[in-house]
Amino acid sequence: MSQSDISDKLFTIRYKCDDKSHLVIKDKQTCLNCVTKDCNFFCPSDVYEWEKKLKITTVAYENCIECGTCRIACPSHNIDWVYPKGGYGMTYKFG
Repeated sequence: MSQSDISDKLFTIRYKCDDKSHLVIKDKQTCLNCVTKDCNFFCPSDVYEWEKKLKITTVAYENCIECGTCRIACPSHNIDWVYPKGGYGMTYKFG
């Protein structure tokens, strides 16, 4: 599956964004010390991005498709993931 196929599929879902993130980096120092920055690669909707100048991992929680990958894929278990509160989050067009 190509990147454009994935992007096309992501456009079929709708997200009602809360003003508070349901994804939290527990310890910024852990990200700073992380050599591989795995979260920049395992998230299918590009939620996490390492900002070299700021030396932090940014979290674009508005892009989250609630797959839960980050709960288990961060080698340091440094991401706190919960479902968005009621009425917010994903709405899948095709079930």
